[in-house]
Amino acid sequence: MESNKISVGLDIGTTKIVAMIGRKNEYGKAEILGIGKSKSLGVHRGVVNNITQTIQSIQQAVQEAEAEAGLKIKDVTVGIAGQHIRSLQHSDYITRANSELVIDEEDIDRLINQVHKLVMLPGEEIIHVLPQEYKVDGQAEIKEPIGMYGGRLEANFHVVVGQVSSIRNIGRCVKSAGLELEGITLEPLASANAVLSQEEKEAGVALIDIGGGTTDLAVFKDGIIRHTAVIPFGGNVVTEDIKEGCSIIEKQAELLKIKFGSAWPGENKDNEIVSIPGLRGREPKEITLKNLSKIIHARVVEIVEQVYVEIKNYGHEEQKKKLIAGIVLTGGGSQLKHLKQLVEYITGMDTRIGYPNEHLAGDSDEDVASPLYATAVGLVMDGLKRQERRRIEKEAEEEFENTVEDHVSDEHSQAEDVVSAPKKERKSFLDKLTERVKDFLDNAE
Repeated sequence: MESNKISVGLDIGTTKIVAMIGRKNEYGKAEILGIGKSKSLGVHRGVVNNITQTIQSIQQAVQEAEAEAGLKIKDVTVGIAGQHIRSLQHSDYITRANSELVIDEEDIDRLINQVHKLVMLPGEEIIHVLPQEYKVDGQAEIKEPIGMYGGRLEANFHVVVGQVSSIRNIGRCVKSAGLELEGITLEPLASANAVLSQEEKEAGVALIDIGGGTTDLAVFKDGIIRHTAVIPFGGNVVTEDIKEGCSIIEKQAELLKIKFGSAWPGENKDNEIVSIPGLRGREPKEITLKNLSKIIHARVVEIVEQVYVEIKNYGHEEQKKKLIAGIVLTGGGSQLKHLKQLVEYITGMDTRIGYPNEHLAGDSDEDVASPLYATAVGLVMDGLKRQERRRIEKEAEEEFENTVEDHVSDEHSQAEDVVSAPKKERKSFLDKLTERVKDFLDNAE
C-alpha cells in the first residue's frame, strides 16, 4: 500500500491520546484502517506538562493503531488546543503595482504573509491566519478575489494565536516518539471538518467540542470560520466535583458519571440510590442519583454559560449574524445524558449531537463514528487534504517544467534560466509553522 496515500491523525488530549490511520476511498470518503487509544498522563487542560509520560502514551497509541492496520507509520498530523489558545480579528491590505493584471494566488499569499508579521505578545506565535471576506478597490463582501482586477486588495482575517513553548513541547513529544510532524491543526477546526456539513456552515452554526480538559468552540457563518475559543474546563472538572461532593476516588467518580450521570436533576427520583464499595474493607457508600445529577448539573451549566458568552461575543443576537443551524455538540463530554436538552434550555438554540460519520466510508466501524473520535477523524481528513494539495502542486510544477522544455529552442540559455529558477511552492502557514517547529527541534538536539 502506498504510504503517501495514508494519513495519520494524532489527537493529544487531556484524558486520552488517539492515533488514527486513514486513507481516501474511491468515493472520496475517509476509510479508517486502524485506531489506537491510550490514557493521557502528561497533559493538563490541553497543555503538555510531563514530556516523558506523553511520549510513552503517544507510542502506546501509535503501536496499537499500527498493529490494527498492519502498517508502519511515520508522519502524523497533530491537533493543538489548550488554554493558551486565543483568537482575534484583524484587517489588512496590500497595494498592487499593476492593477491591469488580475489578482492571483501570489497576491493573496503576500497579503496573508503580511498578517504573519503582526507583533504578538512575548512568547506567542500565530498558528492560523484564516481569511474571511475580501475587498477589492473598496468593493466589499468578495469571497474569492482571484481573477478580478484591482489595485488595492483588502481582507478581514481570523487570527489564531498560541504559546510558542506549548507548540514546541508537542513537537518535541511527537519527534521523541519516533514520528515526523506533517502538520499542526487547531482541534476545534479539525472537529468541525469531521462533524459539520457545508449547509450548516453556510446557515451559521456553533460547534462545541467538550473534551476532558478543555471545551473548544468554533463558530461558522456563510461558510467562513468567524470565531474560535478554548475554555479551560471539560469533563474532568465534572468528575473532580463528583469526587469531592461524594467523597469517593476519581475512578469511581468517572464510572458514576458515565453510567448514571445526567445533566438534568429533575428526572431522578429521591429514592434512586447507587451503592459504591468502600476502600479497604470500609463500609460501602450510598449516593442518591438526584444528588449526583445536581453536582453534574451545577458544573455543566457553568461550562455551557461560558461557551454561550463566547457565542454572544460573536454577535449571535444580531439578525445578520444569527446562527440558524444552532449548536452541534461533540467530543467525549457530549455523551452525557440530557446534555442536549440542557444546552437548548440555556441558549434557546437548536442543538444536535455531532457524529463524525459525515465523511467516513459507509462500512466504518461504529466505534469510530462516536463523538469521542471527532477530532481524530478531522485530523486524518486534514492530513489527506494536505497531501492532495501537495500532489496538485507537484503536478503543476512538472507541467510547468515540461512546457519550458518543449519551448527550448533558440533562446536556449533563457530557457535554462527558467528551468533552474527556484520552484514556487505555495505553502500554507501551518506547513511553515510545522517546518519551524522541526528546525527548532533539530537545532535543540
